[in-house]
Amino acid sequence: MTSDVHRPRTPGREALSDPAYQAFVLLRTVFTVAPILFGLDKFANLLTDWPGYLAPWINDIVPGSGQDAMYAVGIIEIVAGIAVALIPRYGGFLVAAWLAGIIVNLLTIPDFYDVALRDFGLLIAALALSRLAVKYAPARHNS
Repeated sequence: MTSDVHRPRTPGREALSDPAYQAFVLLRTVFTVAPILFGLDKFANLLTDWPGYLAPWINDIVPGSGQDAMYAVGIIEIVAGIAVALIPRYGGFLVAAWLAGIIVNLLTIPDFYDVALRDFGLLIAALALSRLAVKYAPARHNS
């Protein structure tokens, strides 16, 4: 008779010294914390005037004001950060998709191309997180 052996969720010393695992932890941490903090700031506008980053054509199609749109954006960003914390394999894809939307928005505003390029780099990093999560945060199966 064989029994299922469950691997512990905490990494051993060997994993802690693995550069790929270290990269996974760094990416998971930053893509958890940053979206949550940026999402919360959409309600306070401490870092910047967030509605100024909203393309006029998007502002014209969303209901309410630009600030109202930023409230919705903030909620989505908070959810994305929580998704990365809980299920990085899929949370990374959610963040990447969200960044793609931000990039489209920014490319339609003059003088924001540098920010769009930066966000493209972040999109690639979010995809890398999802790929690393396949190995370091495998899907849980309740069987």
